[in-house]
Amino acid sequence: MDNRFGEMQIFLAVAQGGSFASAAKALRLTPSAVSRAVARLEARLGAQLVSRTTRALALTAEGEVYRARVAGLVAEIDEVERGFGRVDEAPRGPLRINASVPFGTQCLLPILPRFQALYPDVVVNLALSDTLVDLVEERADIAIRIGPLRDTGLKAKKLGRSTMAVVASPDYLTERGEPAHPRDLSAHSCLQFSFRRSVDTWPFLIDGAVAQRPVGGAFLGNSGEVVRLMARAGGGIARLGRFHVSADLGSGRLVEILRAFNPGDHEDIHALYVGHQRLASRIRAFLDFLDTHLRLATAQ
Repeated sequence: MDNRFGEMQIFLAVAQGGSFASAAKALRLTPSAVSRAVARLEARLGAQLVSRTTRALALTAEGEVYRARVAGLVAEIDEVERGFGRVDEAPRGPLRINASVPFGTQCLLPILPRFQALYPDVVVNLALSDTLVDLVEERADIAIRIGPLRDTGLKAKKLGRSTMAVVASPDYLTERGEPAHPRDLSAHSCLQFSFRRSVDTWPFLIDGAVAQRPVGGAFLGNSGEVVRLMARAGGGIARLGRFHVSADLGSGRLVEILRAFNPGDHEDIHALYVGHQRLASRIRAFLDFLDTHLRLATAQ
């Protein structure tokens, strides 16, 4: 069996200790085992690394070059393996999270300081985007997404659900009038998403049945946050997750309209991750943390 890394470690111990005996003691091996490992290394490299005499042991010029080259490599490998850690060790290392802009700003950022206080050795790298990402390509550990899941082969942990609300600013309603029925939306500017151009209808409960009503307008936003801010600025009517606009509704910056026609539909929110039998402790810790600390708006 090829044990190049082990032979590198033995050689470095010999170079540091100055003898086979000291290296053997440090590595809990016999001096003969250390000698054989160095001999195998020299045979494979085709160069003498250690000059042996009855009184002393010294590195040759080739040995000095080899030590300089492999010392950093061995240290880097050790660091990589320590970074992974065992699942029963304290979470540590980089944690890359990708989330939609609304969920990240409204739900994640307010609670992340608590997670970092619990796990100070975890380095959180948060990217916010409403564009669907490939976890492998983006090197993300966890992606949090709202809405129907695609069959991606990823593990999914349900975090909650978000009911929807149709909202507008008081200034917009004062200027354009408040629609009394979903059919009145044809006379209004409805704010839509540029990444969901195939979805140009909103669901409403009409005469006891859910009906899809077409909407249109002169504005498309590439994220829920863009659409929310446009609605707050008086740019039109938006349909957004209630968790996303709850603060605006509470402050009066936005007003919910057509509530009698709200079908009570919702979108599930999931954390997606690549499933492994031995999930990294930092990923498991964050998923458990979301279970404990995350509070999402549900049907109200």
